[in-house]
Parts: sequence; structure tokens; C-alpha cells
Amino acid sequence: MKYFIIAGEASGDLHASNLIISLKKLDPDADFEFLGGDLMQKAAKHTPVIHYKRMAFMGFADVLMNIRTILGNFKKAKKALLEYHPDVVILVDYPGFNLKMAAFAKKNDFKTHYYISPKLWAWKEWRVKKIRKYVDKLFVILPFEIPFYNKHNIKAEYVGNPVVDAVMNYRGMGRNAFLQAFNLSNKPIIALLPGSRKQELKMMLPGLLSVAKQFRDYQFVISGAPGLTKADYEAYVQGVDIPIIFDHTYDLLQIAHSALVTSGTATLETALFKVPQVVVYKTYNWQYYLGKLFVKIPYFSLVNLILNKPAVTELLQYDFNPSVLKMELESINQGKKRTKLLQDYQELSELLGNNSASDKTVALILADLNAKG
Repeated sequence: MKYFIIAGEASGDLHASNLIISLKKLDPDADFEFLGGDLMQKAAKHTPVIHYKRMAFMGFADVLMNIRTILGNFKKAKKALLEYHPDVVILVDYPGFNLKMAAFAKKNDFKTHYYISPKLWAWKEWRVKKIRKYVDKLFVILPFEIPFYNKHNIKAEYVGNPVVDAVMNYRGMGRNAFLQAFNLSNKPIIALLPGSRKQELKMMLPGLLSVAKQFRDYQFVISGAPGLTKADYEAYVQGVDIPIIFDHTYDLLQIAHSALVTSGTATLETALFKVPQVVVYKTYNWQYYLGKLFVKIPYFSLVNLILNKPAVTELLQYDFNPSVLKMELESINQGKKRTKLLQDYQELSELLGNNSASDKTVALILADLNAKG
């Protein structure tokens, strides 16, 4: 069968590449066209229609400044879809783009399956109408999303979480090899995960670096995001002796003592590696206050949302400052808070389960295609 897959950022590229691998196992004749990144390219063995680096725009201002590129991406994606004429369109997260593509696909009589649901429970809940109208099958990766969609009379399947799969299946370098490979000392490591977009670096990295000199018994290491380059970090790390290591986030988390993490998928990855963390997030003030009007969730991080309690500390906007960050980092480096957080991580793992999300999703996709021809 023919599969047209769209992923618009680094995490989607990872999860979509695993879908491609699973599809190849269960459908030997599988053929692919896609929008995505290097991991999807490696799995599918050809280049994407559009690389996600040309698609990952964040926030109103970023979208406005790149509107011509975005409109060009839509035009190119629609043309590729019509020319390829797949058996199914598989949309992976990235709702701003993918919900519009779902409408176009449905209008042109293509089956649409959505893997990793848009976070409509956080904001823009009205978009559930688009899910109901344009999406044939919805596969969710967070347990609390099932009752949310049930409330809106939408049948969703919980398939497990692909981050669990990635962490469980990861076989790293080991501590000694990692330290030697990157010329690190034997001090405990505090991992810095400042986000995967340039705007996140601008907003988060200076604040994360502000406490580095106050923890001389530890060494700080920055995890470089796959969609960025060393040059993107250089303006923020000048005069600071902190290494930036690319393509080894999981190796870093496997041996980290603690972590400072920008809110997003990385908070869940950090928790599954059992690394105590402080979660941070900051944006422009006007975006923050506008967001508060529309975002209706009790917590900001995935860890707390899944557990439905404040397990990890969240420092948002004005609370994300050097004095508070120092205090919270000290509290998770040792003592009762660190112990309690590790217990909460165990509860998190049990809630998420340990089945293969990509294999289960692919089995459901193929069952639907085979049943309805």
C-alpha cells in the first residue's frame, strides 16, 4: 500500500520514522511519500517532499514573518499528495499544518489517520470539530486524552506512548565511554535541554546558564537539538565553559544526575530516564498573557498532566529567574524532594504502559485499510 505521512518537527520525525519501520514489517509492499526529516528519510530510503526544518515555525510572530514559506509548503504538500494518490494519509502531531491538510485530504476522498493527537485539551478545544469532520481514525498517546475525546463523541484509540518505546529500546554508550568521547570530567552531570527551536533558545538558554557558576561540584552539559546547529547556540554560551553535544540526548540523560528542561516532550523523556528535573518555560510577555486567556490546563509539563499532580516543579515566565531556579535545582540534587520525584516517575511509567506504540498504531491502520478496502 501507499502511505503519505506528514511530520513537521524533530519529535514528529522520530515517531513517524518508527511508524515507517513498523509499516515495513507488517506490509512488505509498503511505499512512502512524506514531509519530515532525516530519520524518516533513513527509514523510507528517499528524501522528503519538504524537510521539517522548513516547517517548524513557533508563535504568531514567527508564523507571520514566514508566511510566504508556509503558504508555499501547503501548495507543495497538496500537489505531492494529489500526484502520489496514497491509500491513506497519516498525520503526525503538528496540528497547525496537519489539520488543514486533513481537510484537503478528506475533500479529495483520501482516508486520514491522525497519530499523536493535537493537544486540543490545552487550548483551541473548538478544533475537535475538525477532528470529527476530517479524521477517520485518531490514535492518542496520553491516557487522559481518551475521556477528553469521548466527551466530544469522538472515538480515539490509546496506543501507548512512543517516547516509552524509544527510552525502553535505547542502548547507550555508558557513562565512561560518554565522558571520554566528549572530554568530560567525572563530576555529576546537570543536563540542560533548552528546546528544539531558535526562539526557545533565545528565551530559555540564558536563564538556564545563569545558575551554572553556583554549582561548581557539578558539570553542566547542553543537549543540542537535531534541528539546530552549533552556531545557533554560540551567542548564548560565549565566555561559558559548557559543552554542547548533538545527537546524544539519550546518552546524556542515561547518566545525568539532574536536568533543567524546557517544557515539551523532553520533560517526559527525562522522567522516563529517571532523571530529577526542573521544568521551565518563558516567552514574550504579551504571548504569555494572551496564552493565559486561552490555555486551560492545570499543569504545563506532560509529566504533571499525566500524573494529574505537581510532581515536577514548573517555573513559568517570571518564576523562571536565577534565584528560584537555583533553589529548585538544589532541592532535586539531593534530599527528600529527589526521592519523592523518583517515586512519582515510577507511577508515571505504570500509567503509560510498555507496549509498542508504533506497532499497535500500524496494526490498527492496516486493519482499517483491509476492512474497508
